[in-house]
Amino acid sequence: MELHFLRNNGPVDESIDKLLELAGGIHNPEIIREMIIAALKAGQEDGEKADLKLMNSTLKEMRFTSKVFGPYRNKRKVTVFGSARTGPDEPVYQMAHLFGQRLAGAGYMVITGGGGGVMQAVNEGAGSEHSFGANIRLPFEQQPNPTVEGNPRLITYKYFFNRKVAFLKEASAVALFPGGFGTLDEAMETLTLLQTGKHNLIPLVLIDEPGGTYWARWINFFHRELLEEGYINASDFDLFERVNSVDSAVESISRFYRRFHSHRSIDKKMVIRITSSLSEQAVVDLNERFQGILVPQGRIYLSGPLPAEEDEPGLAGLIRLVVDFNMKDFGRLRKLIDMVNEA
Repeated sequence: MELHFLRNNGPVDESIDKLLELAGGIHNPEIIREMIIAALKAGQEDGEKADLKLMNSTLKEMRFTSKVFGPYRNKRKVTVFGSARTGPDEPVYQMAHLFGQRLAGAGYMVITGGGGGVMQAVNEGAGSEHSFGANIRLPFEQQPNPTVEGNPRLITYKYFFNRKVAFLKEASAVALFPGGFGTLDEAMETLTLLQTGKHNLIPLVLIDEPGGTYWARWINFFHRELLEEGYINASDFDLFERVNSVDSAVESISRFYRRFHSHRSIDKKMVIRITSSLSEQAVVDLNERFQGILVPQGRIYLSGPLPAEEDEPGLAGLIRLVVDFNMKDFGRLRKLIDMVNEA
């Protein structure tokens, strides 16, 4: 029998409905039904067992991720990357420890890879009660650091791609200390997702130690090899900020949420939720300065909740700044959010 995601599978659909009823307590049953159909279709196809094992492990890992993070969805979290090889006697380790401490003091939770080095320093600074660890099983067995070991907010992943989803899906900001291939991979992935609009805009902070040049040289490479060759736009540099102190890093994150709350794309409009209103003159200024990121005859205006936002009743009290956005100049959109926060 060929299965379809539409409800035209006859007795199979009836059996799935009975299964959902028997299990009880199923939220969003139509989505769960499609997941079951997808699993059945995969089982019908002549695929490799390894493919099915990958699908199975991925679903189980993502289900557990949602379970662990679920109770903390209303808490802002900062994902922090950096080298696992940084020692406790190094200035970067001490900065990372202080950074975790300051973030916890400012009301944030932290997410790290759960290992040693910078990850351990951040978790130590924030404390176990403010920490998540997203560990990875490696051939040489990366052990969880003492702060997250045994913590109910520690998740150990088989696959890097599931771990990456957790790092970014749950983050209200991303901060990076110097590190190796893994750190650079996370830096580039985060930057790519922000540049292409595949992740909501969040602060991306690059932290050098005082006098350090790690991220400064990285940015110089972008200017020299990418911008000059036309591979990126000048506005892409607005997607991140380099700092060389813990205070500046925490301020960069907190400043982003001074008035801005969140944003959502609805019917080719970017709906920016803000916690306090803007003056009429501020809205006029935004229209003048950011005309280039609007669709033809587009505008920026204040609004109440849009009908499509009925599925987020907890945000109904926020003011909306609606932008007829061209859905491509995300660096400039980030600059617009900065101006909203400063107005």
